[in-house]
This record gives sequence, C-alpha cells and structure tokens, in this order.
Amino acid sequence: MAEAKIGIIGGSGLYKMEALKDVEEVIVSTPFGSPSDAVIIGTLAGNSVAFLARHGRNHTLLPSEVPYRANIYAMKQLGVEYIISASAVGSLKAEAKPLDMVVPDQFIDRTKNRVSTFFGEGIVAHIAFADPVCSQLAKVLTDAIAALNLTDVTLHRGGTYVCMEGPAFSTKAESHLYRSWDATVIGMTNLPEAKLAREAEIAYATLALVTDYDCWHPDHDSVTVEMVIANLQRNATNAQKVIQETVRRLSENPPHSEAHSALKYAILTQLDKVSQETKQKLELLLKKYM
Repeated sequence: MAEAKIGIIGGSGLYKMEALKDVEEVIVSTPFGSPSDAVIIGTLAGNSVAFLARHGRNHTLLPSEVPYRANIYAMKQLGVEYIISASAVGSLKAEAKPLDMVVPDQFIDRTKNRVSTFFGEGIVAHIAFADPVCSQLAKVLTDAIAALNLTDVTLHRGGTYVCMEGPAFSTKAESHLYRSWDATVIGMTNLPEAKLAREAEIAYATLALVTDYDCWHPDHDSVTVEMVIANLQRNATNAQKVIQETVRRLSENPPHSEAHSALKYAILTQLDKVSQETKQKLELLLKKYM
C-alpha cells in the first residue's frame, strides 16, 4: 500500500486538492470500518501526501455520521505522522472576519453522540490532552500562512474552537454563551479528530477557515447555507495554497512532536491482561509498547 507522512483532512468546500500530482485512490479497510471516502495519495510540493474528504467527496455525511475512528486509523495505516485538518468555522469574535484563517490551540467539547477513543473492550488509556493541538505543527502552519501574505486573509494565531454536535447551527443564546467563554470559532468536527489523532500518536493541527459570524453579530444576518457556500469557495482556493506551502515546509524540516509518543504513559491496563482480539484490533497503536 502507498504511504505518506503527511495527511490532509478536507472539510466543507475542500473535497479535493487540485495541486495533487500522480494521484492514486486507495481503499483502506480498518478495524473500525471504512473511512469517509477513498484516501487520495498523491504528490504535493514534491512530497507524498494522503488526502481524505471528511464528509465524503459529495458531502454525504453529517458531522455526527463521520467515521472519525476509521478516518484516523486509516491515516495511521498509511504511515501518516502529521495531520492538517482544514475546516469551515463560524466566528465568535468580531476581529475574526469571514475569509480569515485561525489556527486554534484549544478546544471545548460540546458534542453528544461521538465515540472519541480507540480504547475500551478490555484496555484503558488516558492520553494527556491539556494542549490538544501540536504546537510545532501549528507553528509550521501559521508560518506558512504568514509567508504567503494572502491579501484577503488575516491570520489569527491561537484561540479556542468550540466543537458542537450539529447539524443545526447555534441558537443566539448558545452563541453568546460561547462568546462569554472567550471562544474564537465554532465548528462541528475537529475535537473527535484531535483526540483520536493524539491516541494514534499523530501530530494534529487545525486550519480553521472562517465563513460567517455564527448568529451573535447584530450587523450580520444569521448564518445561512448560501452564505457559507459562497465563502467556502473563496476559502478553498486560499486553503490549497496554504496547505501546499505547509507541506513544503514540513518536508524540509519535520518537527518532533510530543504527540508521537502520546501513549508511552497513557495505557493503564497491563498488555498481557488484554484479550488477543483487542490487541489484534489495536496492534497498529500498541505494537511499539508490546
């Protein structure tokens, strides 16, 4: 099977990477089912990357239906060590305008129906998650955005991403509540990915693409799908430039990430007490600690 050290998960509006060369579609099977779509392996800025459309290339999966475990496990099977997650978000701060880019460093979990761990079934692990984004990967990403000097984009380094369940957008009361928490942006997908990537010992960072002001802003209409789609299309063009530059920088100087050894002290269960079935299911994650 083809391999890639860098994985890209494309969100709403980013269903493919136009700049990918020598493209190969790979159907990946995991112990957690099938990923959202075939993984596209190709060359970007001279480097092998794995691209996956989070909602499927035809946008057929609700945020709650995305097979997060299969998606991250598939990336791990392909040898991915760094994941760049491109994601459409609403802004909770006036200064984070539509078309701006935010690279958050914190998350708040408001989801209700997501499985966000590979563990269970006889094995217990508690990852450290105080800093849910890989700071080294986030720096490569923000430096790439800054270097490109995109004329219609303001970069916001750091901030908090509220991950809500969806698929409905927020009520005004919820939107004002999240603003009172000093949150920066709101989306529906990134927290399960970040937790699972950490368990899989993959460095993870979010490229949050602002499409709207959620529904709190008195001078802007409440968020509509039409508004989101119009800004998504403009965001996608800029996102591809950013991802290409980030991949180039990553390949030249791949940073060491604390995520790469996240399970070292996380597993509480003695592995010789774990059933063969569970060990086999999680072999990809456990083999270095067996």
